[in-house]
Amino acid sequence: MRRPRLSVPKALLSLCIVFTGLGLLFLNLGFVDPPIRLPFPVQPQVKLRHSSNPSETQPVTNRTLPSACATVEEMGAGAAAAPGGDSREESLRIRRLIQEHFALQGASRVRSLPPEQFCQQGFVLGKASEAGLGNEMFQGTTDAVAAQFFLKNVHPQMRSSASTLFGTTESLHSRPNLFGELLRVIVSPSMNVEEAVNWALNGGPDPHLALHMRMLMNRSVRAVTAVLNCIRKALLINHNQLSRPRVVLVSDTPSLIRDITPKLEEFAEVIHFDYKLFEGNISGRKATEVQDLSFRVKDWGPAPRWVAFVDFFLASRAQHAVVSGAQRRVGTTYAQLIAALAAAHQLSEDHSQPSNFSFFSSFQSNLLSEGLKNQVGWGHVWNRFAGPLSCHSQPNQCALTPLLPPGWWDGILQSPIPRDIRRMEAFGVRLSGLGTVDENYLQSFCKSRTDIVKTIPIKHHLKNAKDETKLANTNTSSLARLVPVESLNTIDRIPSLNYT
Repeated sequence: MRRPRLSVPKALLSLCIVFTGLGLLFLNLGFVDPPIRLPFPVQPQVKLRHSSNPSETQPVTNRTLPSACATVEEMGAGAAAAPGGDSREESLRIRRLIQEHFALQGASRVRSLPPEQFCQQGFVLGKASEAGLGNEMFQGTTDAVAAQFFLKNVHPQMRSSASTLFGTTESLHSRPNLFGELLRVIVSPSMNVEEAVNWALNGGPDPHLALHMRMLMNRSVRAVTAVLNCIRKALLINHNQLSRPRVVLVSDTPSLIRDITPKLEEFAEVIHFDYKLFEGNISGRKATEVQDLSFRVKDWGPAPRWVAFVDFFLASRAQHAVVSGAQRRVGTTYAQLIAALAAAHQLSEDHSQPSNFSFFSSFQSNLLSEGLKNQVGWGHVWNRFAGPLSCHSQPNQCALTPLLPPGWWDGILQSPIPRDIRRMEAFGVRLSGLGTVDENYLQSFCKSRTDIVKTIPIKHHLKNAKDETKLANTNTSSLARLVPVESLNTIDRIPSLNYT
């Protein structure tokens, strides 16, 4: 029996229904308007999507952008260094610079200097307590990004020196792996830590990939699902011919390790340092295990602090990639330094052996409901991308991540959050909504400041010989000791307190 043919009106009606449905589908997927493509120094080109809140952006003078936004993966594609690109040469340049510095200023040479020559070198002596030397020197900009303030210094020579170390702020993809190269020279595991690392490797080769999960004692199915997909992507990009790669697992949350290990073992060999099973000799191990650190458990995890050193040097053995996942902030300082050191280890000066190392950040979708707005933290790698150019309501993201956290917002997809705009104002840096700096305002701000120096001479007048005898018997272990003026040859020898 023959089927009746559709009449022309019915056929047209059917086609209209089909195209209407496809139109609605494309509308929901956001493809009605073509994405705006901007020229970018590296491939692939970065696509910008129309922002759901165009009023968040502000006009700028130095660069012009449409009211658009980008996903974390699109931001990372433009900011992270391409293997074998300009960043490789910049990192090798920094390596040579560090070698020359330590040849001249290193301990082996400095120890042999006679006292008069040592004093002429102008060395700066510093101390470190619980906060660390860096924290005690910057006082208010206390992280790895603080040194990058010099990139905007009003003195040209200072800006030039900072650019020599950190690269240009506009070309994020070509910046050197500065901290990785520094760590490679100045940090190495002790013999006991090295023993623990080798124990974890169990005689096998170095791991292909390291995973760090900062979960703050939370169990998130979304985070696990997202990071597993990110690991597969990282392995596919960097070493897809491996049948069973070795993956180092580091986390502050024991329950996460138990949850994710069986899933990782479906396609990888999992390496994890279990300190409870390790019987080696770690210096100070017993002392750290009896310390009461319960107040730090949620932040650091329940493991003794020395375990973090073992995990650090174990994870920095990764040959091809480091993946960072988290409950809240992705790409922590700990993960950044692991990735930086691992990348430095894999960078060969032999150009016939190209570097193929990547750092990935894994975001579950609930972390991106407001874009990167909540990825706060002055030294945090994604902080400089957290403003209005970050798309809201993103799906899971597995983003290439810069090894050197940017200190400014000069990159084409970078924008500040309002809190950082207000914070920079105190330093005389006026930021637009898209992160450009008003250089004229900065110059006038610095010129308007006057240094106020007050000098307070330290004096002590003794009433009689009895007081002088009492002073001479003062306990020399005191933190401060008064020195009688009369005991000095001249008043010029009295130290003064100078402060601004």
